[in-house]
Amino acid sequence: MHNKTIREILNDLASGEYSSREITSSLLDRIKKLDPELNSFISLTEDQALAAADSADSARSRGEAKGLCGVPIAHKDIFCTKGVRTSAGSKMLDNFIAPYDATLVKNVADSGAVCLGKTNMDEFAMGSSNETSYYGPVKNPWDTDRVPGGSSGGSAAAVAARLVPGATATDTGGSIRQPASLCGVTGVKPTYGRVSRYGMIAFASSLDQAGPIARTAEDCALLLESMAGFDPMDSTCIDKQVPKYSESLTDSIKGLRIGLPKQYFNADINSEVGTLVDNALNELKNAGAELVEVDLPHADLAIPTYYVVAPAECSTNLSRYDGVRYGYRCEDPKDLKDLYCRSRSEAFGDEVKRRILVGTYVLSAGFYDAYYRQAQKIRRLVQQDYITAFEKADLIASPAALSTAFKFGEKTADPIQMYQEDLYTIPANLAGLPAMSMPCGLIEGLPIGMQFVGRQFEEARMLNAAHQYQMLTDWHTQSPSEYGSAK
Repeated sequence: MHNKTIREILNDLASGEYSSREITSSLLDRIKKLDPELNSFISLTEDQALAAADSADSARSRGEAKGLCGVPIAHKDIFCTKGVRTSAGSKMLDNFIAPYDATLVKNVADSGAVCLGKTNMDEFAMGSSNETSYYGPVKNPWDTDRVPGGSSGGSAAAVAARLVPGATATDTGGSIRQPASLCGVTGVKPTYGRVSRYGMIAFASSLDQAGPIARTAEDCALLLESMAGFDPMDSTCIDKQVPKYSESLTDSIKGLRIGLPKQYFNADINSEVGTLVDNALNELKNAGAELVEVDLPHADLAIPTYYVVAPAECSTNLSRYDGVRYGYRCEDPKDLKDLYCRSRSEAFGDEVKRRILVGTYVLSAGFYDAYYRQAQKIRRLVQQDYITAFEKADLIASPAALSTAFKFGEKTADPIQMYQEDLYTIPANLAGLPAMSMPCGLIEGLPIGMQFVGRQFEEARMLNAAHQYQMLTDWHTQSPSEYGSAK
């Protein structure tokens, strides 16, 4: 059962092949057996999962099955889940039991899905390798000496290892797409505002967006249908009808214009990655798509812009963790200042501290205009580049990551090198556009992904093109041999 996709599970549940309780129990046992090596889960919610599975089976027997009725999934541990520890991968929130459900969690539960647990992540979603988690790094199931990507590496690794057929995740600068690429799965960052951020622990509020990770574009479409929708509790959530993404997957892509940014498809691209992406694009071309060159002239400014804007918002959002109201509190503080200083210094990891310091610096009175205001101006230029490019193209394609998964410790000593991992993914966040990664090949036994970026709220077109590509290829069916065949 662990090799089943979400669509296959729904079909099997409908035909009575097995019950939700049976597949839930099977996957819980599998997680207990295999995850100690991978460390992709922070918490298992076994009792709640079995109760939800029984409820789903009962609803199905009454003819009241909803969209994801009985399907096991996992939530990234950044979404508040009532009665369950919600840590954001940090010592700061190790003792925090959420008193309510995030809107996304509620929406997915209302669709009948069964939550098996909470997945590991970089601390407060800050990282590209899942090495900053307070609970230890997640290992890539394709090679456990390598990283799974971050910050949603726990969700990506769990799906790749067939521990769960789908999982929720978040993407601030590529944290869905980059781990999806490194773990050989499919991940979608929707348009900013498409999915509610209420109950999602904030990193950078103008960039954060929730989305799904699964094995196929079809499964991501099914998950996104349940996740998305207007939420009055989130002032940035858009009141716009959510399409039935799964119903347009089989539409023809004949005449679809796919833009290739000349800034990405040049001599600097990793040759092996470039070859695989070219092969994937040729498959789409043979299916009727048209390849056109587009220009993103400010692409090289995206990373420095992001690493001004994101830390600035991070420093503001994380100021609430002061040891007073909730979260970690130091022992025996001498006074209020000591409480603040020691609680934060003892509970935050190095990368989080680094970004808080950078963010506080660029927001300070003497440097706000020189850094933060300038970054916001460049952000607008990046957005305008896409507006212009979409006059020539319907989708924009590129690699999703610079290379395959790198080894643990390889880039931790050089934060700038680590930040470069988000080269292809950050611009879509700055522009608030939907984007996704899908597997397009293997390099020395390790997966790599191709990225699509679409116009605002055109997730359906993006998912359609990805699904058509996956109907022509089998990269999305590949799995780490040990985990794909494990019983």
